[in-house]
Amino acid sequence: MEGWTCIYTTTQEYEAELLKGMLEEHLITVILVNKRLSVYNIGEVELYVPVDDALRAIQLVKNPDRE
Repeated sequence: MEGWTCIYTTTQEYEAELLKGMLEEHLITVILVNKRLSVYNIGEVELYVPVDDALRAIQLVKNPDRE
């Protein structure tokens, strides 16, 4: 995905959805890529953001209380 970078990976889909919502509240576009095998409930969900927003998005994910 040219122009996008993965900033976070998790095995918990709900965690990815919460982070996506938080980033979108800060006007950062997020794409979730679900690589989970639903039958076996294994795999990961990746959060991608535009390269230009990556640093800010990583900071928000690491410190969600700091704005």
